[in-house]
Amino acid sequence: MERLQKVIAQSGITSRRKAEKLIQEGKVTVNGQTVTELGVKVSPTDQIEVEGIPIEKEEPVYFVLYKPRGVISSVHDEKGRKVVTDFLPGIQERVYPIGRLDYNSSGIILLTNDGTFANLLMHPSHDIEKKYVAKIKGIPERKELNQLRKGVKSDDDILKVLRYDIMSTDKQKNTMIIQLTLNEGKNRHIRRMMEALGYPVEKLKREQYGLLTLDGMQPGDIRPLTPHEVKQMRSLALENVE
Repeated sequence: MERLQKVIAQSGITSRRKAEKLIQEGKVTVNGQTVTELGVKVSPTDQIEVEGIPIEKEEPVYFVLYKPRGVISSVHDEKGRKVVTDFLPGIQERVYPIGRLDYNSSGIILLTNDGTFANLLMHPSHDIEKKYVAKIKGIPERKELNQLRKGVKSDDDILKVLRYDIMSTDKQKNTMIIQLTLNEGKNRHIRRMMEALGYPVEKLKREQYGLLTLDGMQPGDIRPLTPHEVKQMRSLALENVE
């Protein structure tokens, strides 16, 4: 089930804000009944008309982007910075990113116009693993790194990882490269966690999202997911639901 204004916006006929105005003005019907309240949810089988014209539902599309650093995980930016949808020229569907990667991080991010799929992957109870590689300033001892699994307090959050693997250390430059596996993703999760331990992140890349990797991709590359990959990601999310 999706909010009515979101479904109207995804059809491409108008923005979500304008869709909300049309609903409040009584210009939208669902299954022949006029809807004037915001927040009404509709299913894929509901018949929606805007000013007497049936909306055309978009075919669902799914993409994986290797997001470069210096790109906003959004469909627009008030400051005019590059956003993830800029890598999809010519795509008619109104796609949006699933979750976020912060501005200075790179790696896998998924884009779609399928709200059900997006909500499924983002739901915290579905425990989809994500692997990151971080270059950190300093070389922590093993007992400090073990704290990552137990949990590190940052503001009002307890941030933790499922596991970590040390990939390399550079004593001359006083840096370490470490792989971190999470099944959650709070705002600036890894950066805040490492800062709290006293080892700030210099570079961060998300290398794997569930079953999806960056194999064969370069920063800025984008490709559609195969139907099999979409099915696999759905199954991966659902298998963790009790």
